[in-house]
Amino acid sequence: MKNINNLRSLGVIFLIVITLPLLLSAIQTQKKYRSKAGGALSQIYIDTAKTTGPIAQTWRALAQGGEEKGVRMLSNVIGQITELSPRYIRIDHIYDFYDVASRNPDGSINLNFRNLDQTVCDILRTNAKPFFSLGYMPQALSKDGSLISPPINWGEWSYIVQKTIEHYSSKNPQICNSSLDENLSQVYYEVWNEPDLETFGKWSIYGGEKDYKALYYFSAVGAQNAYEVQPFFFGGPATTKLYANWIRYFLDYVKAFNLRLDFLSWHHYSDKPDDFSVDLRNIKAWLSDPKYQAFASLPFIISEWGYDSDVNPISDTEIAGAHTVSAIRNLIEEDLEMAFVFDIKDGPVPKWGILSSKGEEKPRFKALKLLGRLGSTRLFVSGEGTWVKALASRNFQTITAVLVNYDPSNVHTELVPVTYTNLDPGRYYFVQTDLSGKFYTTEEEVGNDGILIKKIYLSANSVVSLELTKIKI
Repeated sequence: MKNINNLRSLGVIFLIVITLPLLLSAIQTQKKYRSKAGGALSQIYIDTAKTTGPIAQTWRALAQGGEEKGVRMLSNVIGQITELSPRYIRIDHIYDFYDVASRNPDGSINLNFRNLDQTVCDILRTNAKPFFSLGYMPQALSKDGSLISPPINWGEWSYIVQKTIEHYSSKNPQICNSSLDENLSQVYYEVWNEPDLETFGKWSIYGGEKDYKALYYFSAVGAQNAYEVQPFFFGGPATTKLYANWIRYFLDYVKAFNLRLDFLSWHHYSDKPDDFSVDLRNIKAWLSDPKYQAFASLPFIISEWGYDSDVNPISDTEIAGAHTVSAIRNLIEEDLEMAFVFDIKDGPVPKWGILSSKGEEKPRFKALKLLGRLGSTRLFVSGEGTWVKALASRNFQTITAVLVNYDPSNVHTELVPVTYTNLDPGRYYFVQTDLSGKFYTTEEEVGNDGILIKKIYLSANSVVSLELTKIKI
C-alpha cells in the first residue's frame, strides 16, 4: 500500500510538473488579453425609483444636405421622418437649389419662394419646424456668378435675408395655405454652411475679400430689418468644427457692432463618441472668460454631426448605428440645445443618408427609432463599462432602457447583467427589441424585494431597447 501511495504521489507531482507551465501560460495569456482589451465590462443597474430629471432629447433634429437639385428631397420619406419625431429639420442650398432669386429686366431683385415652400411644407408635415442655412449666394447677386463668392452689393444680400425671414416667420404666413402655417414661430436662421471649407467659399474670420464677419454683419442687418414677424432665432457660424479662434473673433465682432446672435453653431464628425462632448466642455471654458460673459448662456447647436465627414461605407453599418447611440448617450449630459444628424436621405448616389433615396432604413435611422422609445423622465443608471452604455426612462408603468455596445473594431461582445431595483411587486411584460426590429416578450415575476435581473447578450455594435411594463390586474 505504501508503494502504491508513493506511486500516486509521484504521479500527482509528475502531472503538476507537466501542467503547471501550461496553466501559467494560460494565466499570462488571459492577463495579456485583458491588458490589450484595456476596458471594463458593464453591470447595469437601473433604479426605477430614482429620477434624474428630464431626458434632453437633443437628437430629435435632422439635417438634409443638397444631395439632389430640382426635386422635393423629403417628399417620399415624410412617413419615416415622422416616426423619429424631429423638432427641427435643417436644410441648406436654399437659394441655389430652389432658384429663389433672379433679376427683373430693370435690374431689381425678384424673389420667388415657391419651390422652397414645397420642401418647407414637407418639413411641416413631419411635425418639425424648419432650420434654414442661409446660403449659398444666388447667381444673380454673386460678384462673379459663383455660389460661394461675395455679392456685388451687400445691401442686396441683406435684402434677400430680410425677405426670407419675413416670408417664413411672417405673422400671417401664406406658405402651405393650411393649418401647417400655424407652426412657423421660432424658425432658425443660420448664416451660411461651413464657411471655412474650401468647397463652400473658404471664408475667413480674419478679414479679406471673403470675410465671414462681413457676411454675418449684412445678414444681421437683414434680420434686423425684418418686419411683422413672429419670434425667430438667428446665429452661426456653422464652421466645420469648433475652433477657438473662430468663436473668439466672431464674438468680438458681434459685441463690437452689437449684432443679433441667438445661438452658436458648429459641425463635428468623428468616430469617437466622446469628441462631441469635448466640444461642449471647450466652448463653455472659452466663454467663462469675463470678456464673453454676455454670450455664456447662449444655446449651443451642433448643426451637423455624424460618423465621418467623408463618404464612408461604415456610415451605413451597425457600427455607425451604435456610434450614434453612444454619442447621444454622452451628449445628453451636456448643455446642448440640439444636435442635427446628417443627413436624412441619399440622392441618386449613396452618401451620408440615414435613409436611402428610396426610403430604405439604414442602421443609424433604426438606432434613432430605438432611442425614440425612451420617455421624457430619466432614471438613474450605474455600472456602464468601456463599451456598453445605457439610458433609461420611466413613463407611467413602463420602464424603458436603451443599451448599446459600441466597438469600432467590431469584435467585442458582452453578456450584460441588467438589474432593476425598487420595482413594485407583481407581474411584468418584458420586451427586448433590436436594431432590425426583431423582438421577443416574456412575463416576469417581481417579488417583495423589488428586484429583477435580466441577462442581455450584446454582440459587437448592437443596440437594444428593453421595455418593462407592469401588468394590470
